[in-house]
Order: sequence, then structure tokens, then C-alpha cells
Amino acid sequence: MSVTVKYHVAAVAFGASILTVAGCSQPPGPPAPPAAAAPAPSTTVAVAAAPNTPPGAQPRLAADPAQLADDLVADEHALRDPSTGEPALAAAAHRQQAAYRAIGRHPQWDATTRPRIPADLIDTYDRNVDARRQLDAMTPTRTTLPAWRIVPPAPADQLLGFYHQADSETGVSWNYLAAINLIETRLGSIDGVSTADAQGPMQFLPGTFAAYGQGGDIHSPHDSILAAGRYLAANGFATDRDHAIYRYNHANQYVRAVDQYAALIAGDPAAFASYYRWDVYCRTTAGDVLMPIGYAATSPIPAADYVATHPQ
Repeated sequence: MSVTVKYHVAAVAFGASILTVAGCSQPPGPPAPPAAAAPAPSTTVAVAAAPNTPPGAQPRLAADPAQLADDLVADEHALRDPSTGEPALAAAAHRQQAAYRAIGRHPQWDATTRPRIPADLIDTYDRNVDARRQLDAMTPTRTTLPAWRIVPPAPADQLLGFYHQADSETGVSWNYLAAINLIETRLGSIDGVSTADAQGPMQFLPGTFAAYGQGGDIHSPHDSILAAGRYLAANGFATDRDHAIYRYNHANQYVRAVDQYAALIAGDPAAFASYYRWDVYCRTTAGDVLMPIGYAATSPIPAADYVATHPQ
């Protein structure tokens, strides 16, 4: 098992839980002793739309693949322009995420979209599209939205400090910890327990966390990121990085997605800042569903019912 054994959120969502960037599933976490039986699901449901969220929660994208690619290029440039203000940065990041999700689902568009990407952005484009497709490949389409709360992640500079501390103490590269955090819970935005009982921002099984958490709090971003560094180090990250990541989540697609996001985060200062602004999506039989900050459910919600009252 991997370090997480989670929900399979985004792409199996991000491995263990893969919630955000990926989709809405939840893969496995690190090996651990058998977990206790999960409590019976609650029947209470409370869903709150994010404040000021318009009826159409998702960014509106061009239907034409060529225009979609041109708009994505404009957003990628805006995300790297020091003069872009925060509201515009947030809007560009939301469109960027939605565009990569759409392109990832439509490989038949590649002959149209990829030639429109300039040379300075082609590596960014290729890695984001590939990561999206890897996560999609490991994520089943859901009929229900999970029993999660979607919350704001810890401040970006704080998270970066935790990744670098773990890097210094364990030798596990900070950008890989950031990529795993992104895939697992969209940097901590997803607050939920997987069907396998994986928990916290890095989606640990309680037994595994007890072995690597050094008495910390499984729900603490600091403690869980440090524990992930220890776990990966103990599984040979220094000599066989991909094997250690595979131990975290037993899926080759997960390993490849982590590698792609980690490369982008290390190579481009704009990458982590953009990912930090991304939303939580779930791929369902009712289509892609954006789960905004403020979403809260104590039991699964039929996707069609949610979409009927929260147009996407």
C-alpha cells in the first residue's frame, strides 16, 4: 500500500486521495496495520456554496480547441507577469486548471492545441496535460460527491516552509512533497477521510502516521508533510525516487503525475503559485463538478442532485 490509501479524489485523484488537481477519487497510502472498521456514514448533509459564487461555478472556456489553446497561452503569460493583480491571477489560474482538464479529456484536440503553444510554454503545457491524463486514467467516474469539507489551504509561504524543512531534515526534495500534497488533497483544501481511513493533508493511514509522525497531528500540514518526508526517505527516495513514490501510492500513473508536477514546481516559480489557486473538482456521471471552498457534506451526495441545485 502507499503512504496514503486514500480516497482517489482527483485522479484516484491524486493517488491516495487525489482530490483536487486530479479529480475525485482516492488512492492508497503507505503500508500500515489493518485499520479499524470505519464508522457508519452519517445521513446528515450540509452543502454551502462558496460566497459570491455565480450560478456557473466553473470558468467559461472557448468551445473551439484552437481558441481554448490561445486563451490558455494568454493565461499562462498573465500568471508569469509581475504586473498581474491578485483578482486577475486567481481568475487566470482557475481558467488554466479548467483548460488543462478539458484538454486532458480530449486527446483528439492535440493536433490543434499543441501547435499553438509557444516554445517557452511547451514544457509547461506537455507536463500539465500528461499529469492530468495520468490522474484521469487512474480515477473512476463517480456517481456521488464525497463526504468532504473543502477549506482554504494553509498560507502558501507556510506550506513552502514546511516542504523545505522536510527536505532539509529528510533529504526528500521539497518539490516532490509539494506535488504529492497537491495531488492528495489540493494542498490541504480537502478535509475528509478516505474509505480506507486515510486522513490529513498528506493522506496517511493512522497506523502509518504513528510510525512516521513522531507524535504529531495527522491533520497538521506541518506534521503530515514532515511525516511524508520521513516515509519517502525510509522507502529509498535517495536512491530510487520513483520506487519510493510508488510505495506512497501503488500506481504507475500516480508516480508519473507526481514527477510531472514536481518538475514544474521546481522549474518555474509561477507553477506553485498557480496550483495554490486551483479549485477542487470531482469527475462524476453528471460531468466535472467544482466543489468550492465552503462545500461540506457528512455523507455522499448524488452528483446529479448537487448539480441540479449548484449549476456548473
